[in-house]
Amino acid sequence: MKLIFALLFAVAIFCQPVHARAEQEIIVSAASSLRDAFIETGKGFEKENPGIRMIFNFGASGALVQQIAGGAPVDVFASADEASMDLAEKKGLTIKSSRRDFARNTLVLIVPVSSALDIKSLRSLAENNVKRIAVGNPETVPAGRYAKDILTENGFWDALDKKFIYTNNVRQALDYVSRNEVDAGLVYATDAFVAKGKVRTVSVLKGKKPAVYSIALTAASKQGGYGVKFIEFVLGRGEASLLKYGFMRP
Repeated sequence: MKLIFALLFAVAIFCQPVHARAEQEIIVSAASSLRDAFIETGKGFEKENPGIRMIFNFGASGALVQQIAGGAPVDVFASADEASMDLAEKKGLTIKSSRRDFARNTLVLIVPVSSALDIKSLRSLAENNVKRIAVGNPETVPAGRYAKDILTENGFWDALDKKFIYTNNVRQALDYVSRNEVDAGLVYATDAFVAKGKVRTVSVLKGKKPAVYSIALTAASKQGGYGVKFIEFVLGRGEASLLKYGFMRP
């Protein structure tokens, strides 16, 4: 009788539908600005790799490095700047040979679509009627660092200091502008792209340092093979999603 039950149990397990069996999870920590493009890319990767489930953790690149250093389970790290990836590499958190640059972005000055203020350039931000400017915290948010560099190069950073509303990531800055809670914001062109109808781009900003995105396998990854495969997918077929959401080739 016991043998019969054992055989029935084995048959029941074997006959379970594929989706009920354990999936292999690939955990990707990526810059907030990559949210839309990577979610779409992840779906494409899952479709080509049955049994794989992509899990994304989006945030400021600097904060993600801190999470990985703290032991967070991550297989692939994608940063919005080379400095954050350099730091992760220096700390031994990533595998240097797997590192690739895969996209480029541009910083823009945006205002709420309903704004009645005459904001046209960085110089406009110094006007008295401009009270609140959303910008990523330059200590942890690459977009904030790029913003600080550009504003400093143009002599506006110190003059605007009291107007800044620092955010934990670039999407939070976008949300503040979208909800008309601030007069202006400094975000990536790709962020403004996904918020069409809520924000308006008034100026494209150029700095000395380009906003280059890097991706690498983490040293502690338990899914190294699939992690590398995902990186290759991002560099290959995933490029279409990046271009779709306004990213440029590196």
